[in-house]
Amino acid sequence: MPRHSRPKQVHTVYRNSLFVLATTATTAALGFLFWVVVARFYSPAQVGIATSLISAMSLISYLAQFGLNSTLVRFPAASSDRNAQLTLALCVVAGAGGLLALGYLAGLPLYGEKLLFVRENPLAVATFAVLCAFAALNQLAKSVFTGARTPELNVLSDGLTQGVTKLALPAFLTGLGMYGIVGSTGAGFAGAVLCALILMRRRLDFRFELRVGGTRLREQFTYSLASYLSGLLNLLPQLVLPLIVLHHLGAEATGYFYVAFQIAALLNAIAYSVGEALFAEGSHDPSQLPMLLRRTAVIIAAAQTPAAAVVAGGSGLILWVFGSQYSDAARPLLIACAIGSLAVALSAWANFALKITRQLRQLIVNNAVFAVVTISLALLWADRGLVWVGWAWGLGNLASGLVALTALLRRRRGGQTPREPQVHTPVLADRTSS
Repeated sequence: MPRHSRPKQVHTVYRNSLFVLATTATTAALGFLFWVVVARFYSPAQVGIATSLISAMSLISYLAQFGLNSTLVRFPAASSDRNAQLTLALCVVAGAGGLLALGYLAGLPLYGEKLLFVRENPLAVATFAVLCAFAALNQLAKSVFTGARTPELNVLSDGLTQGVTKLALPAFLTGLGMYGIVGSTGAGFAGAVLCALILMRRRLDFRFELRVGGTRLREQFTYSLASYLSGLLNLLPQLVLPLIVLHHLGAEATGYFYVAFQIAALLNAIAYSVGEALFAEGSHDPSQLPMLLRRTAVIIAAAQTPAAAVVAGGSGLILWVFGSQYSDAARPLLIACAIGSLAVALSAWANFALKITRQLRQLIVNNAVFAVVTISLALLWADRGLVWVGWAWGLGNLASGLVALTALLRRRRGGQTPREPQVHTPVLADRTSS
């Protein structure tokens, strides 16, 4: 790439980062309004049961990806095979989402006795499976638009369409009880997928074409599997920490923990949005990766540091919105999470760099370090109070980031560059830019 084109590529990173962040902000804002409406029309018991199923739906949607979401960004098929690649990925993910949902319901006697009544209604079983398939497809569609370097389409589908659809339904579905909450959420995913397919057809010229040859999914199975395993390891602390808090500090502390970590998740979205833009641009032109790594590191530091300072300094006021008890009990934890967000930024940036350079073994090791350090320290320190769980989270991310950074520096000193396939074209070409 000529030197004069570098500012354009950096501008694209800025632009894509802002659109990814806009999607997160839109989803969070409309999601907050959704739960306000739900709290007014449904009982706490109904909300509690529904959130269990919605959490399971979210987990299943991730498990159903099998790493294909990363592969579509990193290894797009040639233009002549792009529709076949996407069609096959959509079919695999949708099928996996439905089957995993049925498996989740089948295993309820082991981990969810209070949800066993769902299995007694065949219509509820089928509906839950279909909604999980839509949730999984929505996750994949976000990667399609990221890989096509059109993240603004995610604002329309995953942000606005999903949020508005689910927000409009709860008040009209109260007669269904907790199924009204779950159905509203699932309808949001279904609406987002329908919108995404329309946008893929109109803006990206996508057409369904079911075949395996040329899709590169089978050839890149190792990359998909490594991305999948590393993602599961990265997800593990998020699943385990609430259980640790519940066991050591009780249900009330778990509520404070949940609110503080949700706020921290919005703060961490800054680093992840820039990281996703880095992943898309670095995959599009790996020869510019050193420059992109430097520029995105500066962007993340410039944005994340002041944001962390604002959240830490205003933690009491932010939590006061949820009630004075949250401000008193969760403020130290939120401060720890805000400081730890700098470590999260390092870890996220390094993880995306490892995915681009295809250091697959290191990617798994890196996330294993994060999971082991975070969970071990949380188990060791939980009895001291919530804030110590926050420090465990931050130190786990710091350890993970430093391990990954060491691997990246070692690779750079060794002069190693990833072997690029001969064909490397965007997943889908935006017709508006041609």
